[in-house]
Amino acid sequence: MKIVRVAVAVVIIADRVLIAKRATHQHQGGLWEFPGGKIEAGEELESALKRECKEELDIVPSIIKPLTVIEHTYPDKAVQLNVCIVPDYLGVPLGREGQPLQWCRLEKLSSYEFPEANKSIIELLQN
Repeated sequence: MKIVRVAVAVVIIADRVLIAKRATHQHQGGLWEFPGGKIEAGEELESALKRECKEELDIVPSIIKPLTVIEHTYPDKAVQLNVCIVPDYLGVPLGREGQPLQWCRLEKLSSYEFPEANKSIIELLQN
């Protein structure tokens, strides 16, 4: 099974994290997620993260701190999540693809439904 490499932005300001709701027609549709997307062939993680943040949120990260790499296999695909903290950015977050956005307190993240692969990110952030 081919592994899909994904750049994940954990946008944190103070004790709040920006999350987005996946469209119902997408893989894992209707669940909440940390913004991001596929890393294109030959693309560096930082470039992919900046591109995805601009495309999805209309922001440009000014600080990117690698957090962790998570590999997870679903029944229909395998993903490698390259997770980075984005504590500072230019712009005002906006769901450019029509997705709802929510600023969520760190301790409340567990009360939202996330894809299985995101659960270890939440554990890392809450500990």
